[in-house]
Amino acid sequence: MRTSKEFEINEKGVTAEGFKTLNRKCLSSMYLWNVIAMAVLLLSVFLIYRFINMPWIDMDLLFTITVAALVLLAAYFVIGPMVFFARYRYRMTDDRIDILRGIFIIRHTVIPIERVHQVEVSRGPINNMFGLANVNITTAGGMAIIEYLEFPVAEEISDRLNDIVVNILKERE
Repeated sequence: MRTSKEFEINEKGVTAEGFKTLNRKCLSSMYLWNVIAMAVLLLSVFLIYRFINMPWIDMDLLFTITVAALVLLAAYFVIGPMVFFARYRYRMTDDRIDILRGIFIIRHTVIPIERVHQVEVSRGPINNMFGLANVNITTAGGMAIIEYLEFPVAEEISDRLNDIVVNILKERE
């Protein structure tokens, strides 16, 4: 579905506008997370049906609705990561960070670098298994996350942001 110019990527994984894309390893991380979430959900549904007696509810209708919801959720768990991967973009310049993300609704987050208060690199257990990390950027107005980056890329972005912020502060003195 990458027919428009905004989704065309060169051999370095960069769009014409300078946006970078994610490494394909992020798909494995997202799918593993979705498998775990689906297993917990299925176990919860099983336990509810097994141990909770609700005589005032039509159990056949409830079962049909539950199965339909689980099928829709399973489809989302399979298709969602592919769409997220295809649409996720980030770009860092000397004055701002842009993050494009979303599955149904594409959000464009712009963070002025001079507003950055704190930068943190975090690695959850699943992302860590795949060598991935997130860069959490805190500003006075809130927080933004550049997700599913390889460790060295996340550290490089963190260091570069720190250097830019330090230079901005030195220029103000």
